[in-house]
Amino acid sequence: MSAFRSLAIPALLLVTALSACSVSSTPGGSTEGTGKPADSSVAIGFSQATQQSPFYVQLREGAEAAAKEAGATLYFADAGGDVTKQNNDIQDLITRQVDVLLINPVDPQGVQPGIAAAKAAGVSVVTVDRPVPEGAVAHVGRDNKAMGALVGKRLSEQLGAKGGKVIEIRGDAGGAVARDRSAGFHEAVAANPKIKIIEGPYSDYVRSKAVTAMQDLLQVHPDVAAVYAHNDDMALGALQVLKENGKDKVLVAGVDGLMEAVKQIPSGQYVATALNDPISLGAKAVETVLKVRKGEKVEPSIDAGTALIDTDNAAQYAGAGEFAAAAQ
Repeated sequence: MSAFRSLAIPALLLVTALSACSVSSTPGGSTEGTGKPADSSVAIGFSQATQQSPFYVQLREGAEAAAKEAGATLYFADAGGDVTKQNNDIQDLITRQVDVLLINPVDPQGVQPGIAAAKAAGVSVVTVDRPVPEGAVAHVGRDNKAMGALVGKRLSEQLGAKGGKVIEIRGDAGGAVARDRSAGFHEAVAANPKIKIIEGPYSDYVRSKAVTAMQDLLQVHPDVAAVYAHNDDMALGALQVLKENGKDKVLVAGVDGLMEAVKQIPSGQYVATALNDPISLGAKAVETVLKVRKGEKVEPSIDAGTALIDTDNAAQYAGAGEFAAAAQ
């Protein structure tokens, strides 16, 4: 996690959760009415797409920890996968007079009304994990195309000359992350003409949806050789279905470095994942937000870096955290 220079304000964090009708604060903090907390000079509004995935829960925690370290206030709103709610959340955050907005968009196009409202209010926007086509001062994320390519190359090597059917369980329709993780994977396996990719349904990065998708796909493609999912949570859902059906030779690969997946790798069926530590990503996003608030120049696209995790190094990444940690 990146280090932050202390600001000349008390080291106090007030994290408030926004809902349709109430604002709450964490222990040790207080709010005055609906305005900004009295003891903070930098207020960050964080509008997140969803909390229905371990990755996004950890992304929030990384942002909260970084804000606390910097002595800033972080207001948080969960859109629950609803872009209309997200636009309303953004308007609420603007009303609370936040200094900078951090947005993890449900939909890059659909969130444009919220971004336009921020611009009209003079509030700068930084996006995290999922970029938007316009309106943000900076985007903090990882190269999702590179992640897909890393995993694709490794899975292709494992399948070898025999190749076979590879079922792809996709993330969200229209999302840049899903698009790039798919493109990188397809390009990496293209060199093996024996691999045939079967594009499965969008499962929104949610394990339960991937389980349902895999149950249906396995009925149609009982001869599947491997499964690639756009995140480890979905890949683990597919793995569950494969095991339940005695398909222990079908290879599985995902993205994000979810620790549950990392610990599966030594057994052999789960081939690889790509590092995407959400804690450090959230920290980097808040670091960028604070630079923007101070008027410092930031790059329009900030890459937090990735790496392949496979049988060669899985033991090095294994730990107590929910995700494999990026190098400090």
